[in-house]
Amino acid sequence: MASVLDEPYFKDEQAAFARLEEIVWPNGPVCPHCGCSGRINALRGVKDKAGRERLGLKKCYDCRKQFTVRVGTVFEKSHVGLHLWFQAAFLLCSSKKGISSNQLSRTLGVTPQTAWFIGHRIREAMRSGSLAPMGGPGQTVEVDETYVGRVPGIPKVWGSAKHKNVVLTLVERGGAARSFHVESAKIKDIAPIIRANLARESTLMTDEGTQYIGLGREFADHRTVDHERKEYGYTDRVTGFNANTNAIEGYFSIFKRGMKGVYQHCSEKHLHRYLAEFDFRYSYRARLGVGDAARMRTALEGVSGKRLTYRN
Repeated sequence: MASVLDEPYFKDEQAAFARLEEIVWPNGPVCPHCGCSGRINALRGVKDKAGRERLGLKKCYDCRKQFTVRVGTVFEKSHVGLHLWFQAAFLLCSSKKGISSNQLSRTLGVTPQTAWFIGHRIREAMRSGSLAPMGGPGQTVEVDETYVGRVPGIPKVWGSAKHKNVVLTLVERGGAARSFHVESAKIKDIAPIIRANLARESTLMTDEGTQYIGLGREFADHRTVDHERKEYGYTDRVTGFNANTNAIEGYFSIFKRGMKGVYQHCSEKHLHRYLAEFDFRYSYRARLGVGDAARMRTALEGVSGKRLTYRN
């Protein structure tokens, strides 16, 4: 049986350029400098200072500037071959709990620093930035918070989570996940996020946290399960509604296993990109009918307009 890894764009640089152009420019080349698409021609035989042919080089005859499909994307000014970028994107999109920089370094044959930077650029491409509210009429969105990592400068106290980063996640049953790094799990920090990201016609599903009580009145319905009393789910005999937080607990299970077992350490300033990675893979998971190849293509569709430098 043929594997997606047999595709030529994983091995051949010219094929990789052709594939990326197909994804980024579905309606033909667009100049990243002036935005024109009419008077653009391919330049062949042009070589760089090392005497190598510049693959995928084009010229816009409106602004008279040259460019490749890399310009204006997360691949801009990268010295790593584009076919290796495709390999890295496939590995990050197909590994359920992520892939470490050291493993990526060994697989691609690049330095650990380069692999680390590649990973963050691809995570930036995975970040959707969607502002559309989740849920809707008849939809249930589970909301919960979890704690991960360590906040610098705050001493560790047994039984307290004040020294950890707080993550708030919204999971639509049978749909996408959306996570946020917040200051705390207090109502003042989570309420604006829930109001902005959850449709009022939705059913809000949470645990027994008191911060959700008043907030739940703003939505069509609010159901809870009391974990303190060992209550993990029940079925409403009248409506047949399944009250549980199994979906979001499953998301947190994957997220924490990935952060502890694969990445092991994450600084606070990079946490939002790791959240984007886990949100992306969950939102385009196999259970929703999305395969590894389709998931990788979706990630690559988000490379434009997200330039990320090493210093940043």
